[in-house]
Amino acid sequence: MFDPTQLRTFLTVAQTLSFTQAAHRLGLRQSTVSQQVRRLEDAAGRQLFVRDTHSVRLTEDGEAMLGFAGTILEANERAASWFAGTRLRGRLRFGASEDFVSTRLPEILEGFRREHPEVDLELTVELSGTLHEHLAAGQLDLVLAKRRPDGPRGRLVWRDKLVWIGAERLRLDAARPLPLVVYPPPAVTRARALQALERDGRAWRVTCTSGSLNGLVAAARAGLGVMAHARGMIPPGLVRIPARAGLPELGAVDMVLLHGTARGGAAARGPAEALAEAILAGGDRLHGPDGFATGPA
Repeated sequence: MFDPTQLRTFLTVAQTLSFTQAAHRLGLRQSTVSQQVRRLEDAAGRQLFVRDTHSVRLTEDGEAMLGFAGTILEANERAASWFAGTRLRGRLRFGASEDFVSTRLPEILEGFRREHPEVDLELTVELSGTLHEHLAAGQLDLVLAKRRPDGPRGRLVWRDKLVWIGAERLRLDAARPLPLVVYPPPAVTRARALQALERDGRAWRVTCTSGSLNGLVAAARAGLGVMAHARGMIPPGLVRIPARAGLPELGAVDMVLLHGTARGGAAARGPAEALAEAILAGGDRLHGPDGFATGPA
């Protein structure tokens, strides 16, 4: 009933919430993307997106289609792999920003291991800035991280807004320096937060530095200060700082996939591309209200 090509296009638009960005990622014209989504809506008999000149958002039926599309495409890929008779082999060095560890990324990795049991997957979890450095040094084959302003463009998984978050009971005094809970350099969110505060002329002080997301979350929950974080991945127990606090806007942040150079070895290229496609297909599971893994935070 549903065309896999149209489903992939639908998922890409749902992840980017932009027909323009989806067209860029898929290498298609925007009119083609719109046409494929329209045909999928005709096949479903339901409207999947509400779109105008300024925004794109999923309808209730579009949210339902997210789950169906992922299941259909996953089954289709399993069948194609089975009958093609080809099995990926090799060693894949994959780096992921720590922000994603508490999301459902492990589910995507588990599915990849199930589909490609002969690929030796090595996972490195670090700050986005550190992962960029490892990739440039030829130490990783594929990276999922925040895009650096001066770094390579990469393949957009989704775009999110950076927001200020903290404990719900936290009270900020505008007359005192803003207490910050931050990663150490070269963290992308740290740099963005400090730049925004400097532009705004707002005094600040670092009350906690940790290379661990769990450490930052614990400090923020304890009321030590505020931290900059992607809106779609706010950890449980923390909330957005209200606008009345007068904190400066942090802008958008891109979550991207970056491939390593040839130094990673020809044997890694196939597995890297397969994992990249799995992440792109399941990108909606990495953020949003259901994006966090169950269990202790």
